[in-house]
Amino acid sequence: MKAPIAAGREGNGCSAALSYIKAAAGLRPILLPMEQLAGVRQSNVTDPGADFVVQRPVIVVVDDDPAVCSSLKFSLELEGFAVKTYRDGPELLDSGEFGAGDCFVVDQRMPRMNGMELIEALRARQVTRPAILVISHQSPVLTARAAKAGIPIIEKPFLSNALVELIRKLCVASQA
Repeated sequence: MKAPIAAGREGNGCSAALSYIKAAAGLRPILLPMEQLAGVRQSNVTDPGADFVVQRPVIVVVDDDPAVCSSLKFSLELEGFAVKTYRDGPELLDSGEFGAGDCFVVDQRMPRMNGMELIEALRARQVTRPAILVISHQSPVLTARAAKAGIPIIEKPFLSNALVELIRKLCVASQA
């Protein structure tokens, strides 16, 4: 599921906005007829009479550190993504919204359920969207387990745009 980012009418100057949005998110925009958007909150649609809406990928961040959640949310939104945050795996699973993400960024070290356990729980619920495991210390056992499951690992602290680049790469691959 994608989050609306902009709406407009064909031919009213929206092509420049669409180009910017596409470049910002690093993905091809998804245009949907307005009649398919019955559940979209009015505040997300900038032009209620629009013929289409452009949507952006939803990144789900799961981390027990509120400061990490907040900073990731801020930086990923600047990069053109919609972001939902959860403090741990059980909170995400209990929300029932786990299928709404286009990519999951999951911390490994959390108190009630670790990152690998959460990703495995998502896979058991048939959620096949890409997931990234965030770690602070390399472990050969964890690295092998993640590699076997096809889950990329990224280490904290994040260097340059490594996380954003990986998210874009995974989102583009899952759209193909």
